[in-house]
Amino acid sequence: MINFLVRKFVKNYENIEDAGVRTDYGVLSSVVGIICNVLLFAGKLAVGAAVRSVSVMADAFNNLSDAASSVIGFVGVKMAGKPADREHPFGHGRIEYIAALAVAFIVLQVGFTFFKNSLEKIRNPEALSFDLVSMLILLASVCVKLWLGHFNRVLGKRINSSVMQATAADALGDVVTTLATMGSILFFYFTDINIDGFVGLLVSLVVMWAGIGIARDTLEPLIGQPVTPEMYKQITEFVESYDGILGSHDLIVHNYGPTRSLASIHAEVPNDVDIETSHEIIDRIERDAVKKLGLFLVIHMDPLEVKNEHVAEIKAQVEAAVKELDSRLSIHDFRMVDGERQINLIFDVVVPHSYSEKEKKQLQLDILEKASSLDPRYQCVVTLENGYVAEE
Repeated sequence: MINFLVRKFVKNYENIEDAGVRTDYGVLSSVVGIICNVLLFAGKLAVGAAVRSVSVMADAFNNLSDAASSVIGFVGVKMAGKPADREHPFGHGRIEYIAALAVAFIVLQVGFTFFKNSLEKIRNPEALSFDLVSMLILLASVCVKLWLGHFNRVLGKRINSSVMQATAADALGDVVTTLATMGSILFFYFTDINIDGFVGLLVSLVVMWAGIGIARDTLEPLIGQPVTPEMYKQITEFVESYDGILGSHDLIVHNYGPTRSLASIHAEVPNDVDIETSHEIIDRIERDAVKKLGLFLVIHMDPLEVKNEHVAEIKAQVEAAVKELDSRLSIHDFRMVDGERQINLIFDVVVPHSYSEKEKKQLQLDILEKASSLDPRYQCVVTLENGYVAEE
């Protein structure tokens, strides 16, 4: 069913790197979500009125909020697909995140409203009625939501959309809430004990938690996220695959929407190669990154000593000594200024974000002590910096 819908409504559906194709995926997800949630709202509202259940009606209006969310998602995806212009040279991709944030506030509002209604139902409970047809409608809605969650999860993974993944998680949350409301009705039927208000309270909390989760997932790319280990590996391996590149470090990625990212990286090149030759390689990598990775990449060249075995040996010693202090540490931009009585070692150390300022100062002292134990002439000029890759 999913593949049929994709083939029917998404042209060139296999070209997921294309912004237009990605927009079509988003439109398909939104339209399917609107249709399913409007039907579920109508069915559950009728059931809720028939059995006089606040938890069922809370669940119904949760589906209506999901439909509204899909409408906002539709508008957001269409606007996010607009090309770059003079006022927005990096495109409009972040509108998708803003739309998802609006969805989160709608979900929170619905959850809070029914939180208040459920408290009122606990204070003034009303008798419930059991109806087999109503229960079958609720069971059918569970099946629809399970499929809708699976649908959005598949599409979200296919185009790497955090918004669709959040929608999928919200759908599975709806499954839990609907099952809870069915449980309250069945409980009343068999025990004559009304727990509808308490279940409605639980449903409202689940809805609000889903809203918080969506808000969190959409705020992170807006605020700025670290590079994932997978993306870090993909980009560094791509850069280092070119002849003339010895290594890389200091990768930074800026996200301007799901289909547009800008990145910068330091590429290590041999210091005995003509600068124009290295520059030509760097230019080629930057051009290829746009074509092959869809990434606007800016590369800074770092010349590296490759023929001086003495420098390479000292670097290896220092690197091993730093690793002894903390295996998570790494060094780069190593240079050595040799002298008869003093040897200056200049390098950067990447430290985890968990290090406090006090720990950083102590680390610098520990590195100096370690280096001095290797050779009393070693004087270190150490720059501590945090990495931009998510820590595993």
